[in-house]
Amino acid sequence: MLESYAAGHWFRASDEGEPLLDAATGEEVARISGRGLDVGAMTTYAREVGGPAVRALTFHQRAALLKAVAKHLTEQKDELYALSFHTGATTRDTAVDVDGGIGTLFSFASKGTRELPNDTVILDGAPERLGKGGTFVGQHLFTSRPGVAVQINAFNFPVWGMLEKLAPAFLAGLPTIVKPASQTAYLTELTVRRIIEAQLLPEGSLQLIAGSAGRLLDELSVQDSVAFTGSAHTAGILRRHPNVVDGGVVLGVEADSLNCSILGPDVTPDDPEFDLFLEGVVTEMTVKAGQKCTAIRRVLVPENRADAVIEGLRDKLATITVGDPRDPDVRMGALASLGQRDEVRKAVEALRASSDLVIGDPDAAPERGAFLTPLVLRAHPGAAEPHDVEPFGPVSTVLTYDGTAEAVALAARGRGSLAASVVTHDPRVAREVVLGLAPWHGRVLVLDRDDAKESTGHGSPLPVLVHGGPGRAGGGEELGGVRAVVHHLQRTAVQASPDLLTAITGRWTTGAAQRVDAVHPFRKSLADLRVGDTIRSAARTVSREDIDHFAEFTGDTFYAHTDAAAAAKNPLFGGIVAHGYLVVSLAAGLFVEPSPGPVLANYGVDNLRFLTPVKAGDTIAVTLTVKDISPRATADYGEVRWDAVVTNQGGAPVATYDVLTLVAKTWPAS
Repeated sequence: MLESYAAGHWFRASDEGEPLLDAATGEEVARISGRGLDVGAMTTYAREVGGPAVRALTFHQRAALLKAVAKHLTEQKDELYALSFHTGATTRDTAVDVDGGIGTLFSFASKGTRELPNDTVILDGAPERLGKGGTFVGQHLFTSRPGVAVQINAFNFPVWGMLEKLAPAFLAGLPTIVKPASQTAYLTELTVRRIIEAQLLPEGSLQLIAGSAGRLLDELSVQDSVAFTGSAHTAGILRRHPNVVDGGVVLGVEADSLNCSILGPDVTPDDPEFDLFLEGVVTEMTVKAGQKCTAIRRVLVPENRADAVIEGLRDKLATITVGDPRDPDVRMGALASLGQRDEVRKAVEALRASSDLVIGDPDAAPERGAFLTPLVLRAHPGAAEPHDVEPFGPVSTVLTYDGTAEAVALAARGRGSLAASVVTHDPRVAREVVLGLAPWHGRVLVLDRDDAKESTGHGSPLPVLVHGGPGRAGGGEELGGVRAVVHHLQRTAVQASPDLLTAITGRWTTGAAQRVDAVHPFRKSLADLRVGDTIRSAARTVSREDIDHFAEFTGDTFYAHTDAAAAAKNPLFGGIVAHGYLVVSLAAGLFVEPSPGPVLANYGVDNLRFLTPVKAGDTIAVTLTVKDISPRATADYGEVRWDAVVTNQGGAPVATYDVLTLVAKTWPAS
């Protein structure tokens, strides 16, 4: 009997539960039931125990825990792989699920460390000046919600489906309740069990429902969210729930998707793109036995290439061995259940109303085990069913088009999909088709001979790119790196004085107080440095000799720096001016403290702007202020962002930018 992890302990239902069968052998693997599970206690536990514990951590600390979980699950892969065979998945299929899920954790851990602050607040953009005097400013920021992230997953990816939703929600400071599909819930349960046993995540930040979710949505409120992957029918039920309609619960949906792949009209059977196209279709038909939300259901080809494409698919599919996934010679395993196979057969019958079956036999597989051979249909002109019916298995339909405009129109008849691909080596075709597909698809792969070697393929969602699609695909959006994290956060516009905004955000805001003391800020370690610490430099006059030397030394002899007559005609300068990079270089010499100290390195500048020309004889000075301090959790140093303003003798800013340095946490270094 599978167990749920609820409110800090493992819960086992008291009834016998429903049997879960091995997809290939039909033998019982486990039983499942959620009878007696208190989902109200789970949501309360998540809010009162898990949520506060996760929100107390910085983004970097959360990222470090995700990385630890990824490493731990990597050590458990053999056990997960062995259990995955029961789902009908081959070793290759399991790699997509298990390794893909673990890789997603690693990716989000890396993104969290590199792109998010070591803080609990994310600033969204630069401050907005709201008053003429600069005493009233605004700042958009993201903060964590005091809610629960519920995920309701499909049967086809019991590991990846959970981890790809867990990672961004956890980074955003939300506890998660996982509800996997029953057919393959035993693999999700084992994964969660190994995570809980490792005691890596804060208690209450991860809970599991094995069996029916019961009245879970009744327990959710305005700060909570639901991420659902599954059928459009079930999504419709969830959308009509009162807490979604009126209660403020955020629902994200990934539903049915009739994805397509388009063979460009420029591609001939002799081109490398032709074989790439065939390989892509066959891969999407056979990985996970076609049980992928991103699989290619519609194969769009020019009319004069249809016969060649079908023959090419026939040859390649003839090499696919269907059978028990434990057999290393098997290329395609079983569907998740006999019921799932029945659903696919019904879908194929519906498709045959306007299409001819040209490859495979839906009745050829044995009744023992949920096996089905790959099936290819050829649609009649004007067929409607291929754009309405999704066979969630190893089935694709070939449709023909005349011209790229018709190909785009056919793709759009799917009413919104997760993924599309276009195989072409013609730049004009690529642009026309992609811009036509984009409004109807969440992701578009453009495949040709140049990117094929590194391409991850049509159907592989990537942690750094958005996964989702418009229309019938659900309208939801998952993954996408930091985008997926801020999706869970609340964006708020804060209006305040510069001093109070600095206190709220932890980042110095222009106009806030600056502290100047006897110790140069470059002599301070992170332990001593404070936001607002400032140095105001001495002044330096920029001479014509400085400008001439810089031009000769660097080779930058642009006429505005070297040709007085030509520079005088320039409407922006009206004469010889200093190089912008000369100004920045001289500014560094004005604020730097040259002795060895806690400042370990300068690793760049951001937002550099040259505002006022500097002419020979002008005098410049620099004000350098600590803007942001971000210690690294795994190093003896951190990043310091400095606000730099270079002004001339009249006080006008001539250059503004951020200086980025690495600074030791203590000095002398311990």
